[in-house]
Amino acid sequence: MDSAVFASTDDRGFTLVEVLIAMVLVAIISLSLAGLFAKAVSATHAARYQTSTATLAEQKLEQLRALTWGFDSSGQNLPVSDTTSDISLAIPTNAGQGLNPSPANSLNVNTAGYVDFLDAAGSWVGTGTTPPGTATFIRRWNIQPLPTNPNNTLILQVLVTTVKREARLQAEGPRRRYPDDALVATVKTRKAN
Repeated sequence: MDSAVFASTDDRGFTLVEVLIAMVLVAIISLSLAGLFAKAVSATHAARYQTSTATLAEQKLEQLRALTWGFDSSGQNLPVSDTTSDISLAIPTNAGQGLNPSPANSLNVNTAGYVDFLDAAGSWVGTGTTPPGTATFIRRWNIQPLPTNPNNTLILQVLVTTVKREARLQAEGPRRRYPDDALVATVKTRKAN
């Protein structure tokens, strides 16, 4: 017998059916991943707005907390209150309402002196009853005396929502609070200096 080396004659490749099945599997997996990617992008977008609204609400709440609400330092224990600051402007002035009680619906509608408008970066772009075209966020606040101690304690609330959300709500009817809105509240009590 000859000592010839026999080469493998098994030249099988993939059949057309196997290739088609593999392509269908790749397409199904790709479509599933695309759907997950779209959901992830949507969730990231919503989380960004939720974080922005919460941060902007807290900034305004801190600004309200910084206004004077205490007793004089002369020893007579007379109440001292900031009732003139206008914090609805980029640079506050002394021609506003300060810590005076706001209209009851100032969280639900744009109320002059109790609203400001911010762009996507959180920079002030205006105040009034109608948001300017560059506004992304609406920030409203409400100041009410605590019913059980109205002379010494205030309830401060700040709501931040988006201009787009507010436009949709106008068409729907009464305002509701949505998950990407931010509503923060605190109390401010007079303290002796």
